[in-house]
Amino acid sequence: MIQVSTGTRWNRRLGAGLALALACSAITALAAPPAIDVVDDRGRHVRLAAPAQRVVSLLPSLTETVCALGACQRLVGVDRYSNWPASVKGLPQLGGLEDTQIERLVALKPDLVLAVGAARAIDRLEALGITVMALDPQSMADTQRVLDKVSQALGDRAAGLAAWQRIDARITTAAARVPAALRGKKVYFEVAAAPYAAGAASFVGETLARLGLGNVVPVALGTFPQLNPEFVVRAQPDIVLASARALAEMPSRPGWAALTALQTRMACGFPADRWDPLVRPGPRLADAAEILADCLAALPSP
Repeated sequence: MIQVSTGTRWNRRLGAGLALALACSAITALAAPPAIDVVDDRGRHVRLAAPAQRVVSLLPSLTETVCALGACQRLVGVDRYSNWPASVKGLPQLGGLEDTQIERLVALKPDLVLAVGAARAIDRLEALGITVMALDPQSMADTQRVLDKVSQALGDRAAGLAAWQRIDARITTAAARVPAALRGKKVYFEVAAAPYAAGAASFVGETLARLGLGNVVPVALGTFPQLNPEFVVRAQPDIVLASARALAEMPSRPGWAALTALQTRMACGFPADRWDPLVRPGPRLADAAEILADCLAALPSP
Protein backbone atom coordinates (compact mmCIF):
# COMPACT_ATOMS: atom_id res chain seq x y z
CA MET A 1 0.00 0.00 0.00
CA ILE A 2 1.29 3.47 -0.89
CA GLN A 3 1.49 5.78 2.08
CA VAL A 4 0.79 9.46 1.54
CA SER A 5 2.45 11.73 4.05
CA THR A 6 0.51 14.28 6.04
CA GLY A 7 2.61 17.06 4.47
CA THR A 8 1.73 15.93 0.96
CA ARG A 9 -2.00 15.90 1.77
CA TRP A 10 -1.70 19.44 3.25
CA ASN A 11 0.09 20.68 0.12
CA ARG A 12 -2.64 19.23 -2.06
CA ARG A 13 -5.35 20.89 0.02
CA LEU A 14 -3.47 24.21 -0.08
CA GLY A 15 -3.11 23.96 -3.85
CA ALA A 16 -6.79 23.18 -4.28
CA GLY A 17 -7.73 26.09 -2.02
CA LEU A 18 -5.55 28.51 -3.95
CA ALA A 19 -7.00 27.34 -7.24
CA LEU A 20 -10.52 27.84 -5.92
CA ALA A 21 -9.66 31.32 -4.63
CA LEU A 22 -8.14 32.33 -7.94
CA ALA A 23 -11.19 31.02 -9.80
CA CYS A 24 -13.51 33.00 -7.53
CA SER A 25 -11.42 36.12 -8.02
CA ALA A 26 -11.61 35.71 -11.78
CA ILE A 27 -15.38 35.28 -11.65
CA THR A 28 -15.72 38.38 -9.45
CA ALA A 29 -13.55 40.39 -11.82
CA LEU A 30 -15.68 39.34 -14.75
CA ALA A 31 -18.88 40.24 -12.91
CA ALA A 32 -17.70 43.68 -11.73
CA PRO A 33 -18.30 46.59 -14.10
CA PRO A 34 -15.11 47.98 -15.63
CA ALA A 35 -13.75 51.28 -14.35
CA ILE A 36 -14.79 54.32 -16.40
CA ASP A 37 -12.13 56.60 -17.87
CA VAL A 38 -13.25 59.69 -19.80
CA VAL A 39 -10.98 62.48 -21.05
CA ASP A 40 -12.60 65.84 -20.34
CA ASP A 41 -12.14 69.13 -22.18
CA ARG A 42 -9.02 69.96 -20.15
CA GLY A 43 -7.44 66.83 -21.55
CA ARG A 44 -7.54 65.20 -18.11
CA HIS A 45 -8.57 61.63 -17.42
CA VAL A 46 -11.68 61.49 -15.26
CA ARG A 47 -11.84 58.09 -13.62
CA LEU A 48 -14.87 56.55 -11.96
CA ALA A 49 -14.98 53.14 -10.30
CA ALA A 50 -18.63 52.78 -11.39
CA PRO A 51 -21.24 54.80 -13.31
CA ALA A 52 -21.96 58.10 -11.55
CA GLN A 53 -25.06 57.93 -9.37
CA ARG A 54 -24.90 61.27 -7.53
CA VAL A 55 -24.26 64.08 -9.99
CA VAL A 56 -23.96 67.84 -9.48
CA SER A 57 -24.19 70.04 -12.58
CA LEU A 58 -22.89 73.61 -12.54
CA LEU A 59 -24.04 74.64 -16.01
CA PRO A 60 -27.61 74.65 -17.41
CA SER A 61 -26.69 72.92 -20.66
CA LEU A 62 -24.93 70.14 -18.72
CA THR A 63 -27.97 69.76 -16.45
CA GLU A 64 -30.10 69.41 -19.57
CA THR A 65 -27.63 66.90 -21.00
CA VAL A 66 -27.95 64.61 -17.97
CA CYS A 67 -31.74 64.75 -18.25
CA ALA A 68 -31.70 64.19 -22.02
CA LEU A 69 -29.81 60.98 -21.29
CA GLY A 70 -32.62 59.77 -19.04
CA ALA A 71 -30.66 60.28 -15.82
CA CYS A 72 -32.36 63.32 -14.28
CA GLN A 73 -32.99 61.32 -11.10
CA ARG A 74 -29.23 61.10 -10.53
CA LEU A 75 -28.89 64.88 -10.16
CA VAL A 76 -28.50 65.93 -6.52
CA GLY A 77 -27.67 69.62 -7.10
CA VAL A 78 -27.49 72.23 -9.87
CA ASP A 79 -26.39 75.81 -10.52
CA ARG A 80 -28.81 78.69 -9.97
CA TYR A 81 -29.62 79.05 -13.68
CA SER A 82 -30.66 75.46 -14.39
CA ASN A 83 -34.42 75.54 -14.97
CA TRP A 84 -35.20 72.71 -17.38
CA PRO A 85 -36.80 70.27 -17.10
CA ALA A 86 -39.12 71.53 -14.37
CA SER A 87 -38.07 68.76 -11.97
CA VAL A 88 -34.59 70.29 -11.51
CA LYS A 89 -36.08 73.45 -9.98
CA GLY A 90 -36.61 71.54 -6.74
CA LEU A 91 -32.94 70.55 -6.41
CA PRO A 92 -30.44 72.42 -4.21
CA GLN A 93 -29.11 75.43 -6.12
CA LEU A 94 -25.38 75.86 -5.59
CA GLY A 95 -24.54 79.22 -7.13
CA GLY A 96 -22.83 79.94 -10.43
CA LEU A 97 -19.43 80.00 -12.14
CA GLU A 98 -17.97 82.58 -9.78
CA ASP A 99 -19.72 81.81 -6.50
CA THR A 100 -20.27 78.07 -6.24
CA GLN A 101 -21.27 77.12 -2.71
CA ILE A 102 -18.49 74.64 -2.01
CA GLU A 103 -19.54 73.45 1.45
CA ARG A 104 -23.15 72.80 0.39
CA LEU A 105 -21.92 70.97 -2.70
CA VAL A 106 -19.52 68.73 -0.77
CA ALA A 107 -22.27 67.93 1.74
CA LEU A 108 -24.31 66.41 -1.09
CA LYS A 109 -21.59 63.75 -1.51
CA PRO A 110 -21.54 63.71 -5.33
CA ASP A 111 -19.49 61.10 -7.10
CA LEU A 112 -19.27 63.42 -10.14
CA VAL A 113 -19.46 67.18 -10.68
CA LEU A 114 -20.04 68.50 -14.20
CA ALA A 115 -18.73 72.02 -14.79
CA VAL A 116 -17.52 74.36 -17.48
CA GLY A 117 -13.73 74.66 -17.56
CA ALA A 118 -13.83 78.31 -16.45
CA ALA A 119 -15.61 77.52 -13.18
CA ARG A 120 -13.58 78.89 -10.25
CA ALA A 121 -14.64 76.02 -8.01
CA ILE A 122 -12.88 73.25 -9.91
CA ASP A 123 -9.46 73.43 -8.22
CA ARG A 124 -10.99 73.62 -4.75
CA LEU A 125 -13.34 70.72 -5.40
CA GLU A 126 -10.58 68.50 -6.72
CA ALA A 127 -8.39 69.42 -3.73
CA LEU A 128 -11.23 68.12 -1.55
CA GLY A 129 -11.26 64.83 -3.43
CA ILE A 130 -14.36 65.53 -5.54
CA THR A 131 -14.29 64.15 -9.10
CA VAL A 132 -14.90 66.91 -11.64
CA MET A 133 -15.47 66.61 -15.38
CA ALA A 134 -14.92 69.92 -17.18
CA LEU A 135 -16.87 70.29 -20.41
CA ASP A 136 -17.25 73.37 -22.63
CA PRO A 137 -20.07 72.98 -25.17
CA GLN A 138 -19.85 75.79 -27.73
CA SER A 139 -20.96 74.23 -31.02
CA MET A 140 -23.13 71.49 -32.45
CA ALA A 141 -20.10 69.21 -32.61
CA ASP A 142 -19.39 70.01 -28.97
CA THR A 143 -22.95 69.13 -28.03
CA GLN A 144 -22.58 65.74 -29.69
CA ARG A 145 -19.22 65.20 -27.97
CA VAL A 146 -20.54 66.25 -24.54
CA LEU A 147 -23.50 63.88 -24.88
CA ASP A 148 -21.02 61.09 -25.57
CA LYS A 149 -18.74 61.90 -22.63
CA VAL A 150 -21.53 62.36 -20.10
CA SER A 151 -23.23 59.17 -21.26
CA GLN A 152 -19.94 57.32 -20.69
CA ALA A 153 -19.71 58.72 -17.16
CA LEU A 154 -23.29 57.56 -16.55
CA GLY A 155 -22.48 54.08 -17.82
CA ASP A 156 -24.66 54.13 -20.93
CA ARG A 157 -22.71 55.34 -23.95
CA ALA A 158 -25.38 54.13 -26.36
CA ALA A 159 -27.78 56.68 -24.84
CA GLY A 160 -25.50 59.51 -25.96
CA LEU A 161 -25.43 58.29 -29.54
CA ALA A 162 -29.20 57.78 -29.61
CA ALA A 163 -29.84 61.24 -28.12
CA TRP A 164 -27.71 62.95 -30.78
CA GLN A 165 -29.39 61.02 -33.56
CA ARG A 166 -32.79 62.22 -32.33
CA ILE A 167 -31.57 65.82 -32.13
CA ASP A 168 -30.05 65.73 -35.60
CA ALA A 169 -33.18 64.21 -37.15
CA ARG A 170 -35.43 66.82 -35.55
CA ILE A 171 -33.23 69.66 -36.84
CA THR A 172 -33.45 68.23 -40.35
CA THR A 173 -37.24 68.01 -40.05
CA ALA A 174 -37.43 71.60 -38.79
CA ALA A 175 -35.34 72.80 -41.72
CA ALA A 176 -37.85 71.32 -44.14
CA ARG A 177 -40.53 73.61 -42.69
CA VAL A 178 -38.66 76.85 -43.46
CA PRO A 179 -40.36 78.65 -46.39
CA ALA A 180 -38.35 78.34 -49.58
CA ALA A 181 -38.54 82.12 -50.10
CA LEU A 182 -36.45 82.64 -46.97
CA ARG A 183 -33.57 80.39 -47.99
CA GLY A 184 -30.32 82.32 -47.95
CA LYS A 185 -31.81 85.37 -46.23
CA LYS A 186 -29.40 87.23 -43.92
CA VAL A 187 -30.24 87.09 -40.22
CA TYR A 188 -29.23 89.33 -37.33
CA PHE A 189 -29.60 87.32 -34.11
CA GLU A 190 -29.07 89.43 -31.01
CA VAL A 191 -28.06 87.61 -27.84
CA ALA A 192 -27.65 90.71 -25.62
CA ALA A 193 -28.38 94.38 -26.04
CA ALA A 194 -24.87 95.90 -26.09
CA PRO A 195 -25.38 94.70 -28.88
CA TYR A 196 -23.87 91.24 -28.90
CA ALA A 197 -24.77 89.02 -31.82
CA ALA A 198 -24.60 85.34 -32.66
CA GLY A 199 -21.98 85.01 -35.36
CA ALA A 200 -21.89 82.44 -38.11
CA ALA A 201 -19.29 80.49 -36.11
CA SER A 202 -21.54 80.10 -33.04
CA PHE A 203 -23.88 77.21 -32.33
CA VAL A 204 -26.75 79.63 -33.01
CA GLY A 205 -25.18 80.46 -36.38
CA GLU A 206 -24.78 76.75 -37.09
CA THR A 207 -28.47 76.19 -36.35
CA LEU A 208 -29.44 79.05 -38.66
CA ALA A 209 -27.24 77.56 -41.37
CA ARG A 210 -28.92 74.16 -40.93
CA LEU A 211 -32.22 75.96 -41.54
CA GLY A 212 -30.88 77.39 -44.79
CA LEU A 213 -30.29 80.94 -43.57
CA GLY A 214 -27.34 83.31 -43.80
CA ASN A 215 -25.82 85.53 -41.11
CA VAL A 216 -24.87 89.21 -41.19
CA VAL A 217 -22.00 88.46 -38.78
CA PRO A 218 -19.16 86.70 -40.59
CA VAL A 219 -17.14 83.84 -39.10
CA ALA A 220 -14.09 86.11 -38.81
CA LEU A 221 -15.76 88.20 -36.08
CA GLY A 222 -16.02 85.20 -33.74
CA THR A 223 -18.87 83.43 -32.03
CA PHE A 224 -20.67 86.16 -30.06
CA PRO A 225 -19.01 89.49 -30.91
CA GLN A 226 -20.01 92.87 -29.58
CA LEU A 227 -20.95 94.97 -32.59
CA ASN A 228 -20.97 98.65 -33.30
CA PRO A 229 -24.70 99.47 -33.61
CA GLU A 230 -23.94 101.12 -36.94
CA PHE A 231 -22.70 97.75 -38.22
CA VAL A 232 -26.21 96.35 -37.94
CA VAL A 233 -27.78 99.38 -39.63
CA ARG A 234 -25.32 99.14 -42.52
CA ALA A 235 -25.78 95.36 -42.80
CA GLN A 236 -29.56 95.75 -43.27
CA PRO A 237 -30.44 92.19 -42.24
CA ASP A 238 -33.39 90.57 -43.98
CA ILE A 239 -34.60 89.06 -40.67
CA VAL A 240 -34.07 90.18 -37.07
CA LEU A 241 -34.28 87.69 -34.18
CA ALA A 242 -33.99 88.62 -30.50
CA SER A 243 -35.64 88.32 -27.12
CA ALA A 244 -39.09 89.92 -26.95
CA ARG A 245 -37.78 92.71 -24.72
CA ALA A 246 -34.82 93.53 -26.98
CA LEU A 247 -36.96 93.55 -30.12
CA ALA A 248 -39.47 95.91 -28.54
CA GLU A 249 -36.83 98.54 -27.81
CA MET A 250 -34.81 98.25 -31.04
CA PRO A 251 -36.72 101.00 -32.93
CA SER A 252 -35.68 103.51 -30.24
CA ARG A 253 -31.97 102.90 -30.84
CA PRO A 254 -30.28 105.63 -32.90
CA GLY A 255 -30.72 104.77 -36.60
CA TRP A 256 -32.34 101.41 -36.03
CA ALA A 257 -35.80 102.59 -37.06
CA ALA A 258 -34.36 102.54 -40.58
CA LEU A 259 -33.97 98.76 -40.49
CA THR A 260 -36.27 97.43 -43.19
CA ALA A 261 -36.73 94.17 -41.31
CA LEU A 262 -38.28 96.06 -38.39
CA GLN A 263 -40.46 98.18 -40.66
CA THR A 264 -41.82 95.15 -42.52
CA ARG A 265 -42.14 92.95 -39.43
CA MET A 266 -39.58 90.46 -40.67
CA ALA A 267 -38.60 89.91 -37.08
CA CYS A 268 -39.33 87.62 -34.15
CA GLY A 269 -39.14 88.43 -30.45
CA PHE A 270 -39.03 85.36 -28.25
CA PRO A 271 -40.46 85.15 -24.69
CA ALA A 272 -38.26 83.76 -21.93
CA ASP A 273 -39.55 80.18 -22.10
CA ARG A 274 -38.69 79.99 -25.79
CA TRP A 275 -35.50 82.02 -25.50
CA ASP A 276 -33.51 79.68 -23.26
CA PRO A 277 -33.36 76.80 -25.78
CA LEU A 278 -32.10 79.24 -28.43
CA VAL A 279 -29.07 80.37 -26.45
CA ARG A 280 -27.95 77.15 -24.74
CA PRO A 281 -25.58 74.81 -26.61
CA GLY A 282 -27.10 71.60 -25.30
CA PRO A 283 -29.58 68.87 -26.12
CA ARG A 284 -32.38 71.39 -26.74
CA LEU A 285 -30.76 72.45 -30.02
CA ALA A 286 -33.58 70.57 -31.73
CA ASP A 287 -36.13 72.59 -29.75
CA ALA A 288 -34.30 75.73 -30.88
CA ALA A 289 -34.50 74.68 -34.53
CA GLU A 290 -38.23 74.03 -34.19
CA ILE A 291 -38.83 77.37 -32.45
CA LEU A 292 -36.95 79.18 -35.21
CA ALA A 293 -38.83 77.26 -37.91
CA ASP A 294 -42.15 78.27 -36.27
CA CYS A 295 -41.03 81.92 -36.28
CA LEU A 296 -39.90 81.86 -39.90
CA ALA A 297 -43.04 80.12 -41.13
CA ALA A 298 -45.16 82.87 -39.54
CA LEU A 299 -43.27 85.82 -41.09
CA PRO A 300 -44.85 87.87 -43.88
CA SER A 301 -44.01 86.70 -47.40
CA PRO A 302 -40.93 88.64 -48.56
